[in-house]
This record gives sequence, structure tokens and C-alpha cells, in this order.
Amino acid sequence: MNYQLESIFNISFEEFFHLIDSNREYIKKGFSGTVKRCENIIGAEDLFNEWSFEEKEKRHFCFFIKEESSNELIGLVNVKSIDLNVNKCEIGYFISQRFAGKGIISKATSDVIKFCFGDLEMNKIFIRSAPENIGSQKIALKNGFTQEGILRQEYKGSLGMEDIVYFGLLKSEFIK
Repeated sequence: MNYQLESIFNISFEEFFHLIDSNREYIKKGFSGTVKRCENIIGAEDLFNEWSFEEKEKRHFCFFIKEESSNELIGLVNVKSIDLNVNKCEIGYFISQRFAGKGIISKATSDVIKFCFGDLEMNKIFIRSAPENIGSQKIALKNGFTQEGILRQEYKGSLGMEDIVYFGLLKSEFIK
């Protein structure tokens, strides 16, 4: 299946809201803050505008995934928690439940990794995953990340404080 990555400036907040709203239950554990802020279209527009502003300031980058034949917005890979003092950032991702398991998010994540090490000149990228989210962990491992540990009660999710599995990838490991 072919896809294209789109900047936040090439999609509408309505498309963004539809992506979140149609996958609300599926993504709420890993993207609880986004789901909560997008409870309605006004909240989605506020978050969308916030992310647009942060992207203009190069503090957050959104790579929206569109299925080529239908032009439907089906997922997101974002770059956040950018720390220029140590050249480190986090990647977060999700794909619409209908498209899960097809390798799209893994390949899109690979494209974003290249952006982080190339354009952003990062030294390290990290991914955080819920311990039970085996699919997300497989994506991290497939893209060369190393599991560095489990951080206890590191994430405030919809059920309160939760553990996360932490994965890291160094630029020197990626370029090999």
C-alpha cells in the first residue's frame, strides 16, 4: 500500500479531528493527552493550531500519513520532546486501526528517523511504549532501536500513572 507523508500545513484540522475521532478507543492508551484534548472539534482545532505554531518554531514536527489512492489521512508520526542541549528527541506514532499490521507505520517511522538524524541533527531518538503494546515495540525494534529499560510510573495515561518501555537509537547505530 502506498502512502505519503504530509506536513501539518498541508492538512486541515477537520481531517485531523476525523483521524482522532474515528480511532479514539484504539489510540487512547498511547495518545491519551491528544484524545482528551480532541474531545470535540474545538479542542482539536486548538491542539492543531498549537502544533502548527510549534512546528513553525521547530519545537514539534508532525508527519501525517495519507493513503495515496484515497488521499485519506490514516496516521501520524510526530517528533516531540526536542532537547537541543543533548540533541535528543522522541518519536510517537499511530496508524488507523483499519490499516494496522500492514507495515505502513514502520516504514513511515523509518522516514522520520532519517529526518531526525539528518535535518534535525539529533544524536539520539527515543520511543516510549506501553508494556502491553507489542505492536509499537516491534516497530521500534524493526527500526533498530534498543530497549533500554522500563520506567516505572513514567506516563500519566487515562488510567493514572503507568509504566513505559523505553527504546533508544543513537545516530552512530543508525548510520552503520
